[in-house]
Amino acid sequence: MTGPLLPADFADLERFAATWCLPTEAERYERRLASTMPEMEAFYDALFPRIAEALAYCDKFALDALPDDARRLLELVHSVINVAMCVEIWHQPRVIDGADAVLTRTGDRLP
Repeated sequence: MTGPLLPADFADLERFAATWCLPTEAERYERRLASTMPEMEAFYDALFPRIAEALAYCDKFALDALPDDARRLLELVHSVINVAMCVEIWHQPRVIDGADAVLTRTGDRLP
């Protein structure tokens, strides 16, 4: 796809879209494990303060009828939630003393 991936009001977050707009929890978890702390911290610092604004934008639409740009924005919110504990508490991509956790979803969910 060419052009912006996110709604115009969130153009400043566009630099994160190609990496963090991921439709599944497993993909977000894999991305987190493959990311460095500076990458996650930059993403977190840019998006976390705007979560309420992003969700308010997405709330204008029915969840099962989100336009593509709003769906990708919601995926960004899900991704920042996935990295929040890493940034705020663990200061590393993996759970401290969490063994080798693996997430396997057996069914599809809405965004």
